[in-house]
Amino acid sequence: MSPPGELRIRSIGTDPAAFTRFYREHVDEVTRFVARRVADPQLAADLTAEVFLAVIDAAAHYRGSFGGPRTWLYGIARNIIAAEFRRSARDSRAESVVAGRRLLDADDVERLVEKIDALRQVREMHAELQALPEGERAVLELVSVDGLTVAEAAAALNIRQVTARVRLHRARQALRPASVQSVVEKEVMS
Repeated sequence: MSPPGELRIRSIGTDPAAFTRFYREHVDEVTRFVARRVADPQLAADLTAEVFLAVIDAAAHYRGSFGGPRTWLYGIARNIIAAEFRRSARDSRAESVVAGRRLLDADDVERLVEKIDALRQVREMHAELQALPEGERAVLELVSVDGLTVAEAAAALNIRQVTARVRLHRARQALRPASVQSVVEKEVMS
């Protein structure tokens, strides 16, 4: 049989009254714990809230620990803060990489719009390809999209060249020739 304190903690995730009691008992303590580690007040408030959300998720698995609920709660808070520091470090690295890049000019934007439009057609083609049997689709993609020869596609799929040619022919017949051909040509040209 579990001690009464353990049962009370485990009920936090399912009993709003138990959570409210736990929250009121520990919110100031958790806020101080977070504030000692984070200088931004908004971030401290967000992390404190995240700690209590994590408490709700973890409560059902609470098995007691040395020091009781307080130690368990500090462990959760420590993990939340560490995750935030890791995320912040990743964001800083990404920002430093992007900061060295030049801004897009009008020509760059125009080229991107053209590529996005071309990719829209490719997405439509992929939707059509999904209707094909797997073997036919694989050969068509390897030859038309990836630029392999029929012999290379056959080798990649571990099938005979004759089988690859038949599958390619069937796939091309099944698809709308004009739309697929134009999309494939655009992709091969870019």
